[in-house]
Amino acid sequence: MSDILERLADVVESRKAGDPEKSYVSGLFARGPDAILKKVGEEATEAVMAAKDGDRLRIVGEMADLWFHCLIVLAQYGLRPADVLAELRRREGISGIDEKAARADKRRAKAERK
Repeated sequence: MSDILERLADVVESRKAGDPEKSYVSGLFARGPDAILKKVGEEATEAVMAAKDGDRLRIVGEMADLWFHCLIVLAQYGLRPADVLAELRRREGISGIDEKAARADKRRAKAERK
């Protein structure tokens, strides 16, 4: 699975500085982080709406759109799919409740240091 994500990330990376007139991805990068993040929000909303309707084909299509735009966000901030996969690996086998509590503890400790 990570092969396709890495290949798509390579395509996104190659289009970062491309011609916005010729590439959708280049156009998003040219418009900046706010445009990219807005697009992710739109795609997430469309995925939720598809899921609420229970339309399996539309769910898959909208999720593909969302994942693709998430790859663009990662590229915007110098990250790769491998970074996300490493975090998922780190969380594997950890209860969601425990993982969330650990994040809250880290935030609390950081706030106390300030």
